[in-house]
Amino acid sequence: MQLRHQFRVYPTPGQQIELARAFGCARVVFNDGLRARQEAREQGLPYVSDAELSKRVITLAKTTPERAWLGEVSAVVLQQALADLNTAYRNFFASISGKRKGRKVAPPRFRSRKDNRQGIRFTKNSRFKVLDNGKLRLPKIGDLAVRWSRTLPSEPSSVAIIRDAAGRYFASFVVQTSQDETLPEVGFEVGIDLGLTHFAVMSDGTKVAAPKFLRRAAGKLKRLQQDLSRKQRGSQNRKKAVVRVARAHARVADTRRDWQHKLSTTVVRENQAIYVEDLCVTGLGRTRLAKSVHDAGWASFTAMLEYKAARYGRTFARVDRFFPSTRMCSACGRINEKMALNLRAWECPCGATHDRDHNAAVNVLAAGQAESRNDRGARVRPPAMVAPRGEAVTHPDAARSTRSVEGISVL
Repeated sequence: MQLRHQFRVYPTPGQQIELARAFGCARVVFNDGLRARQEAREQGLPYVSDAELSKRVITLAKTTPERAWLGEVSAVVLQQALADLNTAYRNFFASISGKRKGRKVAPPRFRSRKDNRQGIRFTKNSRFKVLDNGKLRLPKIGDLAVRWSRTLPSEPSSVAIIRDAAGRYFASFVVQTSQDETLPEVGFEVGIDLGLTHFAVMSDGTKVAAPKFLRRAAGKLKRLQQDLSRKQRGSQNRKKAVVRVARAHARVADTRRDWQHKLSTTVVRENQAIYVEDLCVTGLGRTRLAKSVHDAGWASFTAMLEYKAARYGRTFARVDRFFPSTRMCSACGRINEKMALNLRAWECPCGATHDRDHNAAVNVLAAGQAESRNDRGARVRPPAMVAPRGEAVTHPDAARSTRSVEGISVL
């Protein structure tokens, strides 16, 4: 299994200049390649192959006065920028031909130097190296100081250097692990209903309060945004205010991610099988509940459950999004009429009284167990597998994947 480990790096002022130069060169090569293919299409010429494109926008471009400065950065960085473009085109073609599942993928777009997130990638061909003193040596950049929080399980196959909107730098390593990390089997299975009143309600009755990280930081974010709005456009003070706002948002996102990691790890360790409801968050993100829905982060939490279950030998499954988990009585199976959101408890004609969220979690567990077992009680669902994660330096809109975001309904 391929894993990604991300660590904070602290480049010196000189190294920051070199990284900015590498970011810019990678962006220019990406845009030149995209422009060449767009012009070929407009002129009715054949699609420019990967090899021809590399020769045109890298090899030959370095010999021209306009692009001679491309030789100041590692050639691997430029090649990986074109690899991102090629991946974006393949995803786009697979989407419009129907080979790629989910919603349609947009064609790649030009990268901008004003993008909040910049990144480059080094592969083994670049001969990057983690030194004995803990520093990361990158070609034509130097030795970067890394804040290590854990040791890498194996030699990394690639490393991406990322600069986020808050001005922080990260090194993201891709490693291959063959170590058996399967956890000892436990006799518990759980169904999870995610919501807004409680972030998660388990089928065993456990309720996890919604932390609402964004709501708690709303006051500070409001003041910082007001301060930003008063700055003159293009001024240095406005740039500083932009960074302050970005840092505040990054703190919220980091806190949410850390909390979700801890909760998902606990759930995976304590249960042999985890079942959640497969509903689209995208639609809920267009309603009056949009801010609360995005603040909850259901999709990222379920994604953590999925890859951790595959990593540690657990079973993870999603129940059909049209399954009436909320309206179905977990005692008799009767499906009742639709309920208002403010109805938190209800009574079935069979005499059973249900807590809305706990009843949904129990139904999710039963549906997941029924789907993953055959008539003899044997498991028929194949073990969950994690798809290789794309390289982190591809801009999120370069090949915009508009597939449905997995999540859980609040109904």
